[in-house]
Amino acid sequence: MAIYHVAKNGTDDNVGTENQPFLTINHAAQIALPGDTVMVHQGVYREWVDPKNAGLNDRQRITYQAVAGDHVVLKGSEVVKDWQPVTKGIWKTVVDNKLFGDYNPFAVKLDGDWLEQGNDCHAGDLYVNHHSFYEAHSYEKMATADERKTVTDYVTGIRSADRHAARTKYRWFAEVSDQTTTIYANFHELDPKQALVEISVRKCCFYPRHTGINYVTLSGFEICQAATPWAPPTTEQIGMVGPHWAKGWQIKDNELHDAKCCAISIGCPKLGDDNAYNQRHDKPGYQYQLERIFNASRHGWAADTVGAHEIVHNTIYNCGQCAIVGNMGCIFSRIVDNRIFEIGTKYEFGGWEIAAIKFHAPIDTEISQNKIDHCILGTWLDWEAQGTKIDRNLYHHNLRDLLIEMCHGPLLVVNNVFASKRAIDEYAQGTAFINNLIAGQNTIQSVLNRATPYHLPHSTAIKGYAMVYGGDDRYYNNIFIKPKDESLVSGTSLYNGSPTTMRDYISQIEKRMPGDVELFETVRQPTYIDHNVYLQGAKRFSKEKSFVENAELNTHFEIKQNEDSVSMTFEMPSNLASAKAQPISADQLGKLRIVDAKFESADSKPLQFNNDYFGNPFNDTGAMGPFAGLKPGTNHFQI
Repeated sequence: MAIYHVAKNGTDDNVGTENQPFLTINHAAQIALPGDTVMVHQGVYREWVDPKNAGLNDRQRITYQAVAGDHVVLKGSEVVKDWQPVTKGIWKTVVDNKLFGDYNPFAVKLDGDWLEQGNDCHAGDLYVNHHSFYEAHSYEKMATADERKTVTDYVTGIRSADRHAARTKYRWFAEVSDQTTTIYANFHELDPKQALVEISVRKCCFYPRHTGINYVTLSGFEICQAATPWAPPTTEQIGMVGPHWAKGWQIKDNELHDAKCCAISIGCPKLGDDNAYNQRHDKPGYQYQLERIFNASRHGWAADTVGAHEIVHNTIYNCGQCAIVGNMGCIFSRIVDNRIFEIGTKYEFGGWEIAAIKFHAPIDTEISQNKIDHCILGTWLDWEAQGTKIDRNLYHHNLRDLLIEMCHGPLLVVNNVFASKRAIDEYAQGTAFINNLIAGQNTIQSVLNRATPYHLPHSTAIKGYAMVYGGDDRYYNNIFIKPKDESLVSGTSLYNGSPTTMRDYISQIEKRMPGDVELFETVRQPTYIDHNVYLQGAKRFSKEKSFVENAELNTHFEIKQNEDSVSMTFEMPSNLASAKAQPISADQLGKLRIVDAKFESADSKPLQFNNDYFGNPFNDTGAMGPFAGLKPGTNHFQI
């Protein structure tokens, strides 16, 4: 087991010892073998690391580690100088295209399936003193740039104030010829000759060009400024960092930021024609994604070959599309204790694949103890979230917190805080919501015009596929706080009219017989709802037996972002003390109708619901919401 050293005073002709270090990380990455460690010393490394070799297993990894105490930065950018003044505040520089190699991001427009508002944006970007400027789409718009006061989210149509309005007047525009790229920028009062000015050059920073590079650890780096392309599920999902269809990566203790689209990809490789719908318009993108799943199955999509990644203790921010993206390659993975913020909030382009975490088919994947704030959307689980667990996460100050789409379960959402104005959209079925604090709007929706697959338990093997009929959900011990905006809804009254047992459901089907498929489109699936708290106008399910409801109470709910923590304060009603929670067991949650599967852990063991958001034990009678210490009156939590 060798240890190789990389340092800025090294050379790739050295042997890689601490006294004779290599100069580039990528050189070490062509040599390192299973069990080896690459130690990277202080400095800025401007390169694409393309690991050649894979580790063998979890004990014989190849590890890339920043030296403890050293600030090691891996960048997809290069410094550009020789800025010439054009007119007041406007400067230009001419870059030889040889700098870019075979990929000039200023000549590559963002494009692909479900990018509905590309706005002629390019993959390239300009950074001044570590902040990205905004792209203008003509010289005139660059030269006359004013502050952008409001922004509109493409998916929801929601218009809001631009948090970074003051930054939006700093813009760039590029003209690309065969030999050179000319970049114009409106620096306003800034002097580029006195600033650190960088442009993104490389598509990736740490990403194998080949698949199957298993068991790699990447730890302790700052990684930034990559010209990543748009990454929908129907293409090779390229990230600034990622395994590129491999198994067992650990990405931990890193600071990742300023990827044009996605910081980390644990998504699919090239499988057939990428972005086929966008190119042909002959079949829906939905159909191509469905074909992609079957194609992946034919090409070895299974637990033995892909997934089981750990993305833990990272800070990820300022990315245009996703902090973490993954279609199918995210199976059996753990996304734990990451701080994610400012994803999609530059609003340079818009589409259907933008969220802090965006997964398709995260089978048996754990998303736990993450703090996600100031994003267009916190977490979006789209198709086949089966055996997935969303546990003890904090969402706040997002446009939306959680979207579950075209999933059939079992999916567990437990002990989370959803504190944004729009908390949960569920266009799915088979989800259990347990002990959550939901302080924003929640909505449900059936989807009867497209079917998505479901799987054998704890497997990628496809068992069948189905429409989303809505329901087959469970809600126990949640606290709903309705936002004061009268246009928003909160609670479980959306399920009114649903049967409460499978026996009742089948009875309603039988009353409509004879028939087949059409019968099941007319009857709502059973829903299991009890022991919830409804405050400030949140409405309960009409058949709920045990509940607390107080429309008049002003909870004074407030959540504040401090430098190192988040504080949350709110009022609870006096009768909370006498309210009966429901101790939860896996048996109580039962089986799902469509999937015919139980709620259980990835190793098929019964789930335990004994601890709160902080890991503190609930008492024997359980508790309402995610905090064991919740009490009537004023509650204050430091998170």
